[in-house]
Amino acid sequence: MLSSTPRTFIGSTTFTVTGMTCAHCRRAVTEEIAAVDGVESVAVDLTTGTVTVTAQRPVDRADISAAVDEAGYALVP
Repeated sequence: MLSSTPRTFIGSTTFTVTGMTCAHCRRAVTEEIAAVDGVESVAVDLTTGTVTVTAQRPVDRADISAAVDEAGYALVP
């Protein structure tokens, strides 16, 4: 992560995730990120490899990264 990027976010933030190719990928990433405290919604776009996360209160980007890793994928820094 870039040093100028805030550690936490509120509202909608889009992340790029490597390796997602199918509905199973979408489901795995969505379930893991949705379980992060404060996450309101998750939208995965397989075509672009992006995941848009909406948070109702501050969410640590490291928690999103850990959730993506748990699903078996990786965030692009």
